[in-house]
Amino acid sequence: MPPLPQICSGPEEEPVNLYLLINLLVVLFPLLHSFDRRVVFYRQWAAAFKAILPVAAVFIAQDIYATAAGHWSFSPRYAGTLKILGLPPGEWLFFLSVPFASIFVYACVRGYQREKTLPVPRGSALVLAGIALIGAGLFHGRGYTFWVMLLTSLAFLVLRLLQPRLLRSLNFWTAIVISYLAFALVNGVLTAVPVVSYGPEANWGLRIGSIPLEDFFYSFALLSLNFSLFRLFLDGNQGPSPQDGSYTGPEGQGSTDRPLAPYRFMERKDR
Repeated sequence: MPPLPQICSGPEEEPVNLYLLINLLVVLFPLLHSFDRRVVFYRQWAAAFKAILPVAAVFIAQDIYATAAGHWSFSPRYAGTLKILGLPPGEWLFFLSVPFASIFVYACVRGYQREKTLPVPRGSALVLAGIALIGAGLFHGRGYTFWVMLLTSLAFLVLRLLQPRLLRSLNFWTAIVISYLAFALVNGVLTAVPVVSYGPEANWGLRIGSIPLEDFFYSFALLSLNFSLFRLFLDGNQGPSPQDGSYTGPEGQGSTDRPLAPYRFMERKDR
């Protein structure tokens, strides 16, 4: 028996652009909680975007090169077919949404956790920058690994030059760890679906779940550069150095020196 003819037909329904949806979900919580009385993050948006834009420019330039070189590619099904300089819109937004959410995490940590100085040797940033630079040289034949090591070296150099106290800050490392947990979730989806596929010859080939090992270094470079510039624009290069056991915030916006009204309860001895 021949198949019955379709009564009506139309173009196939296009799948939801998963990459854009992920970007939206990443920024949704920080936007909704930017008016928290202790963090007052909306007053720190200017410093956040001053930090985000130059870092995004560096990473997007590298991304355009890496995509053209075949280090990775994007699924048209989940990232869409529209490309801007070879990158889907979701990839451009990634370098805005993820840093924005991560800086929000850092601001929350500074508002809710007492600062503590960690026993990190003062010259460690330069040593780690040197090790990463050597790694870039050793793996120059693997495109993604090379660039990740180079960006990691740059991140440690910027930390040393602009914000040397950050590597000894408990709040900095707490924000990094929390951001890594979110990174593992978001990047796990992107690489498992996959929205992003990696060229096997451009990296080590080692993965944690579906996430290439290089992505963890890449994430650290992205986060630490954003945190460094955020503090630079927020407090200045010689901004307030919090004492151990104090709650911190941007100078003039919740700092223990000059708290605004929403922060005055932070001066109380018992919370």
